Amino acid sequence: MSLVAKLGRVVVLFGGSSAEREVSLNSGQAVLSALARAGVDAVGYDPAEGGLVGLEALAPDRVFIALHGRGGEDGTLQGALELLGIPYTGSGVLGSALGMDKQRTKLVWQAMGLPTPEAEMLGPNADWQDVTRRLGLPLIVKPVHEGSTLGISVVHSAESLATAYHEAAQFDARVMAERFVQGEEYTVSLVGDDVLPAIRVEAAGGFYDYEAKYLSNETQYHLPCGLQEADEAELGELCRRAYLAVGGEGWGRVDVMRDAQGGFWLIEVNTSPGMTDHSLVPQAAAHVGMDFETLVLRILACTLENCPA
Repeated sequence: MSLVAKLGRVVVLFGGSSAEREVSLNSGQAVLSALARAGVDAVGYDPAEGGLVGLEALAPDRVFIALHGRGGEDGTLQGALELLGIPYTGSGVLGSALGMDKQRTKLVWQAMGLPTPEAEMLGPNADWQDVTRRLGLPLIVKPVHEGSTLGISVVHSAESLATAYHEAAQFDARVMAERFVQGEEYTVSLVGDDVLPAIRVEAAGGFYDYEAKYLSNETQYHLPCGLQEADEAELGELCRRAYLAVGGEGWGRVDVMRDAQGGFWLIEVNTSPGMTDHSLVPQAAAHVGMDFETLVLRILACTLENCPA
């Protein structure tokens, strides 16, 4: 039996109600179009419109999760699908929930001796001067449970830390400050057992924020990334270990900074990465000869068998 026949009816979940809704709509449409070209019986569904009842009515054999952020990438949807007995792409309940929580991801990495910048949680009554003394400047302030760099600020003084905290707190009740690593930014994608080539990201403004990710045409994606072969192999193995450490499965992406001394620092994981025309996983896959349709089918194939990341 062909892979397309084995997949049966696929429902692509996209949209949702998180702050990353617009990006998710774009990802989902791209995935849905690719499945249609491949001859898969596929239909798109926005859970914000009809919830789980509407999903069940479509009678899916499996779902492709193209949701980003809370409600789609944080383990809640994965738990519901487990209860409904519907196979789905990507990480399970634990990996999704842990990967969405930047602070707890960091705690796991630290416990395993994996390199990640020092950080601490912030609150409205924090002593901003003490925070900067402990972590140094500049700092990066971020919501713990958001993606797509929403609510993130780079802080260069204790005086601006309070403002950055309140901006981030608009997106999440939990906000963290992290030592900002000055250097080059890399991202490594994982699909099944494969670690794809690293991409070096160079944003025109020096910071890979929401605009640089999804709107700007000036962001540069260096592929090959420019690392020596041994260094790229080291980076790939670090990212593989980091992803497995948080329970990542199926496919995902790990973001890393490299400092001036050549050291790699783990920043975060993405268990439901973007699949838009600006997205990084499709770029890395294309570099090794895997077109978008093949990538989507490969991700779905992991719902048919045990497919560790």
